[in-house]
Amino acid sequence: MMKSALAAALFGLVLCAGSHARVTRIVIDETLPLPAPAGGPAPQIAYEQVAGRAFGELDPMLPGNAIIQDIELAKDADGTVRYVASFVIYKPVDMRQASGLMWHDVPNRGRVFPFAPQERAFGDIMLASAWQGDNSGATAVRPTASAAGMQFLQVPVARGPGGTPVTGEVFGRIVNRAGAVSQPLLVQTNPVPYMPLSLDTAKSKLVSRGGENTRGEVFDEVATAASDWAWARCDAGNLFPGTPDPTQICLKHGFDAARLYQVVFTAADPYVLGIGFAAWRDVGAFFKNAAADDAGTPNPLAKRVTHSIARGISQSGNFLRGWLHLGFNQDEAGGMVHDGLWPIIAGRRIALNFRWAQPDGVLELYQAGSEGPQWWLAHPDPVRGGPASGILDRCAATHTCPKIIEHFGSAEVWALKLTPEWVGTDGKADLPLPQNVRRYYIASSTHGGGAGGFDSSLPGVGLPKTGAACPGNNFGVGVLPANPVPHTQTVNALRVHFRDWVMKGTPPPPSRYPTLAQQTLAEAHKAAIGFPTLPGLRATVPEPDFIMPVHDYDWGPQFNARDGSGVASVAPPRIRQVLRMFAPKVDADGNELGGVPVVLLDAPLGTYLGWNITAGGARPFHKEQICDYVGGMIPFARTAGERQASGDPRPSLQERYGSHDGYVAAVTKAASHAVAEGFLLQPDAAALINAAQASAVLR
Repeated sequence: MMKSALAAALFGLVLCAGSHARVTRIVIDETLPLPAPAGGPAPQIAYEQVAGRAFGELDPMLPGNAIIQDIELAKDADGTVRYVASFVIYKPVDMRQASGLMWHDVPNRGRVFPFAPQERAFGDIMLASAWQGDNSGATAVRPTASAAGMQFLQVPVARGPGGTPVTGEVFGRIVNRAGAVSQPLLVQTNPVPYMPLSLDTAKSKLVSRGGENTRGEVFDEVATAASDWAWARCDAGNLFPGTPDPTQICLKHGFDAARLYQVVFTAADPYVLGIGFAAWRDVGAFFKNAAADDAGTPNPLAKRVTHSIARGISQSGNFLRGWLHLGFNQDEAGGMVHDGLWPIIAGRRIALNFRWAQPDGVLELYQAGSEGPQWWLAHPDPVRGGPASGILDRCAATHTCPKIIEHFGSAEVWALKLTPEWVGTDGKADLPLPQNVRRYYIASSTHGGGAGGFDSSLPGVGLPKTGAACPGNNFGVGVLPANPVPHTQTVNALRVHFRDWVMKGTPPPPSRYPTLAQQTLAEAHKAAIGFPTLPGLRATVPEPDFIMPVHDYDWGPQFNARDGSGVASVAPPRIRQVLRMFAPKVDADGNELGGVPVVLLDAPLGTYLGWNITAGGARPFHKEQICDYVGGMIPFARTAGERQASGDPRPSLQERYGSHDGYVAAVTKAASHAVAEGFLLQPDAAALINAAQASAVLR
């Protein structure tokens, strides 16, 4: 009797284990040689790119999956939730040459970032797998995968009892568009992933606005009569009311580029987007640990991965922070999925695991992603009334926290709402960092870094006369040209440090970023940070309301702000309050203090800014406001006479360096310092010195 009971218990355990979240099948769609990097030496290790699809199953009852919003509404008849995720792998042809390290990359809006030549030289493996399941625009699901294609995720929609539709209110916006033709609702460059349940405009609400500011204040809002617009596609030969189309809005009297248009409508069939967290987890765990799938298809990486680092840039880095916060670095067996985690230029959490999420979002007004703790260790949220919590809470409880490196530039401070991660919502003190986290700040740099080079800062040589393009939904262009301060060389050094930390246990350099304690961080306005008055800028910039702040949104009573989960039922959300924001202090030139050593900053050719000002022209709605998240720069005058003629308070290039050789000497000194501090590799230092010697600076 006891034997029978024991056998039954063991059988039950086997059934439970078999139902765990996992990849059940992989399909290899394409295997091609990986071309050699352009302009570099021939690789020593031959690589190939393997593209395919992973078919996964989720048990909604498992605690690691139960946190997914609406997962119970996404089950098939057998109680299982299924998805399909595409992937691409870059691997040595001869896997005996593999280093043992796998980089698991998070695609950015479906795009996979290029495989770094340095990682190829090491023999590293790169896996990129899909997570974004809104099936919209570039993220649309395709029947097969290719190495050159976007990475997609197929997820189910939520359905009520008996398959009844799940409905709710959704909003979309149209900005800086003019003319009598119809316009699409866009989030970044992809369509809003939800469509109206009815094309009867009386069941939706369309308004136009004459203005919005960074505090969320709205000006000159006017309702559009239901008879004056249509859910339709129009063009010059097919005017209002056009051809019915749930993805377009056609206005009877056309669009005014000086106004923003916002529509609220009832939609159905929300994608269960939080499945993207589990799918990315399970695909990574499969390729790291599995020998084969259920049908015996071998894992092409089997027994060759000893360590892995999760990596994401911008939106993808925000995904990683949300992924870790919700506990997804714990696999189905309770172990740790990835040994390291590298969220790059990402200081928020992805807005993914709630009903009606728009994960493709950029930081326009009403975009989610700053709710709950953005800091690592548990800390109270006194301004918004949240409990003491942190991103590492769940992984600390399960002993699955990875080693973490995060690095940022100035654009993340000024336009991507970064600084509550550093000082909390009240901004009273620097928040401590745990031992498993390193934080590095690349001062005075744009989002992702600029083009680099020394001539890029010189008018008439490399500095363009036109302003930088503002990213985002048809935002416009900046008053100032693009900021060239690069991230490339710093990232090259951090890559080596991270590999050594994960694979050998060698700690990277201590964290370096602006702090209140060191008096390199202050409230984000001109007087507090000490910003000078410079030619080409209005005398008051940056004003107290210039920065893009964190808004304390009310998404409705069913929304869990701590986790960024639940049901968003207020469209658009109400703004309860605006958080106080901080920024690095600057030197007399206007360049930021408190960051890691960077050669172009330590031997500057101008003032480098993480922000820009939106120009007017054809896209006037954001005129004079911060130019989304692109930086700008203002070059130094060449001579003292030129400086004095323009009223520039900054010393000229000749006054600083004397001659071309003097500038090369300054670059050499800056490079030596960065190498000594661990933030520049010696080959990159030599290349920078050679580039300075060949440049047109003071020629």
